[in-house]
Amino acid sequence: MKRVFITGASSGIGAALAQYYAEQGATLGLVARRQAVLEQLLAGLPHPERHRLYALDVNDHVALTAAAEDFIAASDGVDVVIASAGISQGTLTEYAEDQQVFEQVFATNVLAAVATFTPFIATMKRQAKAGQTGLRLVGVGSVAGIRGLPGAGAYSGSKAAVISYCESLRVELRASGIKVVTIVPGYIDTPMTQVNHYKMPFLMPVRQFAAKTGAAVARGGSYQVIPWQMGVVAKLLRLLPNWLYDLAFSKAPHKARKTTN
Repeated sequence: MKRVFITGASSGIGAALAQYYAEQGATLGLVARRQAVLEQLLAGLPHPERHRLYALDVNDHVALTAAAEDFIAASDGVDVVIASAGISQGTLTEYAEDQQVFEQVFATNVLAAVATFTPFIATMKRQAKAGQTGLRLVGVGSVAGIRGLPGAGAYSGSKAAVISYCESLRVELRASGIKVVTIVPGYIDTPMTQVNHYKMPFLMPVRQFAAKTGAAVARGGSYQVIPWQMGVVAKLLRLLPNWLYDLAFSKAPHKARKTTN
């Protein structure tokens, strides 16, 4: 029976992963800000009595550490930690008011991922030394982090940071028995993408994404783009010279900015 700790569990990718792992018989620690939504999620999971809820903001690192410690104590360890919490908002650097949005996006998407992993590593190292296998730290990047998208400087930059951070962590922990897995979603049908008013190629249902993510985590590969078609797109984007990329994407649609009236 796996012990799985998931942030951003109240909706979207996080909720779908919670459902997937619960159906696999796992014991879950579920983190999100909204207690009522967490309780609603819990009510729909198999064996709800097994799971623990933590209503907190992942940017409250003290509370996040306390939740991690509680889950470790209650479950006698952990097998998989998934830093799934993330936010997306259109940004334009020319607007001073978007500075705060940049800070919020980087805090939630990057710094909270670090704060999620940190309190688990010592315990997971001890488990590995005791002979346990299948230990995973899972970071959620995005194809938007492969190359910078116009109007998405905060989101693209934060997801690029997640990908690079997880690579650094993977190398650091190579000899520890803990595998770091970077999951890179393309367009997944979640509340985050449902507000987009433009075509989203290879849009994947979130439950299908969760199943493919679970399989990738179990394999323990270092890096997986889901769906695979977006992996092909990502490789092609890496190969484009800057002048051609700039020409192709300069008029790409922008995600809406957060504005006040």
